[in-house]
Amino acid sequence: MNALLFKNARLIDPTQKMDAKGDLLVENGVVSAVGPNLPAVDGAETVDCNGAVLAPGLCDLHVHFRDPGQTHKETLETGCAAAAAGGFTAVVTMANTSPAVDSPEAIRSCIKRNATMDCRIYPAGAVTKGLAGKELTDFAALKAAGAVCLTDDGLTVANGALFYEAMEKSVPVGLPVSVHCEAPGFEGDRSMNRGDISKKLGLVGTPALAEELILMRDLFFAEKTGAHVHAQHVSTRRGTEIIAAAKARGVRVTAEGMPHHMFLDESAVLECGANAKMSPPLRTPDDAEAIREAVKSGLLDVIATDHAPHTPEEKAKGMAGAPNGIIGLETALATCLDWLYHRESFPLIDLIDRMSAAPRRIFNLPKVALTPGSAADLVLFDPEREWLVDASKFRSKARNCPWNGRTLRGQVLMTVLGGRVVCDKR
Repeated sequence: MNALLFKNARLIDPTQKMDAKGDLLVENGVVSAVGPNLPAVDGAETVDCNGAVLAPGLCDLHVHFRDPGQTHKETLETGCAAAAAGGFTAVVTMANTSPAVDSPEAIRSCIKRNATMDCRIYPAGAVTKGLAGKELTDFAALKAAGAVCLTDDGLTVANGALFYEAMEKSVPVGLPVSVHCEAPGFEGDRSMNRGDISKKLGLVGTPALAEELILMRDLFFAEKTGAHVHAQHVSTRRGTEIIAAAKARGVRVTAEGMPHHMFLDESAVLECGANAKMSPPLRTPDDAEAIREAVKSGLLDVIATDHAPHTPEEKAKGMAGAPNGIIGLETALATCLDWLYHRESFPLIDLIDRMSAAPRRIFNLPKVALTPGSAADLVLFDPEREWLVDASKFRSKARNCPWNGRTLRGQVLMTVLGGRVVCDKR
């Protein structure tokens, strides 16, 4: 029998509004008992939690694992290992690999390969063939193969008529359309936020307008078609206002806030250089405050990472020449605990909702809970433990992390996937 008995835990599960002291027993890959003072079980490994938080495993709706095509940056295996190290037991992988995930065969291959890895992968399917923005993929076939959403992330489908058609066709298939909002022709040089700092550095930058224009277009299309639009990595105050107005009108929109857009601003490029370069870019301190407030209020439904690995050689090309993207799976929970929980008193049960329950709910992924019969996908973490971020020790292949060298308060201790310990930092 494969069994784990967690003793003396703080059990937090937003799906049940649970925040209580107790024990939890895992047998044969599922939760078998929850309650106070559970008795010892023959053959079970006992884990004394010493008051640490035991919660359903985290779920990230937005990661890039670069596999196939750029496995020198990340593979499905190393991406899953990084996810486990960060407390994630489920991720949604984006379709912008090489070749793109634009066929049922590519979806099935990913799912088959994932069977023995350290995190569950739910693949996204591309909206357009080859992410070229010219011809729609077969949405029904992608869903039948296992795709959980549609996205050309990294790119915006510029052809409005084609994307409107995509919205229409997504409705009967029942898949959310996850959108990267960046208006072609307004994106500048995609180096950083367009403002005083970009001017001082001699960079064109990307204005907030580029994001907000496409966000308005896509939400208008969703309103007209009834499609479910999922707005990725919202980065501006005006963006949150646009989403709030759309939700008030009954538009089917959900949205992401990212740790980097909440806790960093455009000045981070002065310290971190290209390791603080992503798309959309870090914005102003006022924008960062707005994203935090929108996540806390639930206007932005989930916290996601946009984990985007690149090599040191690529990032060494500087702000103008380096590719966009940073890694975030191994620091996301810690940064959110440090800022939202410790500095802004955001309740742990709500933080876990944004990082575990809400992502699964809005993308219709299998529910995970601290209830008997649920898959034993769990994270154990100490919200008080401090640790120094050392990207050289990450499980990810990449090192492009803006938090490197910082001390964060809050650390993952253990991650369990289907009853199997996939990360243990105790």
